[in-house]
Amino acid sequence: MFVSENWKDYEVLDTAAGEKLERWGNVILRRPDPQVIWKEPYDKSIWKRADGFYHRSRSGGGKWEFFKKLPDRWTISYKNLKFYVRPTGFKHTGLFPEQAVNWDYIMEKTSGRKNPKVLNLFAYTGGATLAAAAGGADVVHVDASKGMVSWAKENVALSSLSDRYVRFIVDDCEKFVKREIKRGHFYDGIIMDPPSYGRGPGGEMWKMEDKIYDLVKSTAPLLTDNPLFFIINSYTTGLQPTVIKNIITLALGCRAEADEIGLPVTSSGICLPCGATGRAIF
Repeated sequence: MFVSENWKDYEVLDTAAGEKLERWGNVILRRPDPQVIWKEPYDKSIWKRADGFYHRSRSGGGKWEFFKKLPDRWTISYKNLKFYVRPTGFKHTGLFPEQAVNWDYIMEKTSGRKNPKVLNLFAYTGGATLAAAAGGADVVHVDASKGMVSWAKENVALSSLSDRYVRFIVDDCEKFVKREIKRGHFYDGIIMDPPSYGRGPGGEMWKMEDKIYDLVKSTAPLLTDNPLFFIINSYTTGLQPTVIKNIITLALGCRAEADEIGLPVTSSGICLPCGATGRAIF
């Protein structure tokens, strides 16, 4: 498992009965997690410290309950990267902390080459974008959500990376890739973090299992002759790491590594699985 274990501003305090208790800076949130199928918490006492609790509805979705007034948003840091976080309507906070293990990988790879070019697809609020920019890369950040792209811009400024070249684009990622190929653009590193399900700006339907192989294969021509990395993240239940590894191997014609991605749980010492990541080996 690729484990993100270098956080100071974030930790999973405990897990039990379909939920996780997390510390985001000075704020403690209780959120659903479908991977937590064990029943008993390791430390019952700490669950009383929650400042907010996301109640899952049986009909889908849910709502937050807050036990004290929280700021509209607050800041957490990972090494030299800074992020705004806040509880959103669908349980999320605008950041996936388990991805820090990939941010470390991206920063290491990009810092070894002068001004590499990186394409971040399905880029959300920009965790990987910040990592690439911090490593010295010129970054193209693409996401179908205007709101998420605006959030990413704020994170770049918050991390004092505004002097870096980051181009923000609101677009359907598949369509953008096709246009980049026609334009003859190339990238030293490509990151894609597609949703399990989603819709593009024009209502285009996305389903991970149906789309991912073709997208990886169609994106391959954008790589330079001496690429640094190609990373795929998946949160789709049932899509095993070996499947992602095989997709990279077959679509890109190279070796690959893949594994679960996870977070350590402070109280029990276990690791919480949070999806899967695959990386091409060039």
